[in-house]
Amino acid sequence: MSIFCYTLYMLQTSAGVYPATKKDGSSYFRSSITYRGKHISLGGFDNDIDAHRAYIQAGLLLRDNTFGILDYKPSPLSFEKWVSLINFRDNGIYISNPIYIMRRMFLYYLSPSEILKFDADELFFYSSHKIMRRGKHYFAADYGLQVNLLNRYGIRSYAVEGRDYLFNNGDNLDFRAANITIINRYVGVTKEVKRGLIYYRSRIHVNGNFKIGDYDTEDEAAVAYNKAVDILKENGVDKNYTKNYLEHLSAEEYQEIYEYVRISEKILNYSCLNKDNV
Repeated sequence: MSIFCYTLYMLQTSAGVYPATKKDGSSYFRSSITYRGKHISLGGFDNDIDAHRAYIQAGLLLRDNTFGILDYKPSPLSFEKWVSLINFRDNGIYISNPIYIMRRMFLYYLSPSEILKFDADELFFYSSHKIMRRGKHYFAADYGLQVNLLNRYGIRSYAVEGRDYLFNNGDNLDFRAANITIINRYVGVTKEVKRGLIYYRSRIHVNGNFKIGDYDTEDEAAVAYNKAVDILKENGVDKNYTKNYLEHLSAEEYQEIYEYVRISEKILNYSCLNKDNV
């Protein structure tokens, strides 16, 4: 290669590329681009060729609106960055997470085929909290913790779809509030229907699931569960139960329900000395 060609090659491949050093002392290359006055990092790469290819690809993506999110092909530019750049191009807002803003809602792309839907008023939270999946559950990283997305709707972490909550349109990736119906919001409480009558059953796990009682309202069943927890602890059960929190009840209202709800005799008479008596 002539000196002229080599110099031209270096000028072409150096655009938007910067050498960097990792904590362990090894070298890599960072790529970035400036668009509409916004300086955007495109990521780190093992070599300057890939770093420059990402820079060129980002420039084309930002200037050519014929490229869509689903046009992505594996390349130096990550899929997350691909989504972020298209959203910036189309909506004028740069968000580092793979979010695309639409009218009254936005899409969060975990992959080209795994797309979560949210209401627009959730944008502030998810623009700064990454979503990840573990099994069939979705979590947001929040101050070093993994918060189940369903918890944000008042749904317990171990709630069962179809029994405790429903996605109304059948799409379990649609987390818009209007699409989620909570059936059972409290620990140990299930809604039951018998001969057309609705009631609430409260159960607790000791050495198996045991009935605490049936109640006219969901609040009574939830408070009964808490009362059963207190009784079992007084009777020597050393188990870390999670109590129900009924934030809409005043302390006086809660105490009134606590005093009058009836608890199963088996729970009242439970003794750790004889685990078979429940």
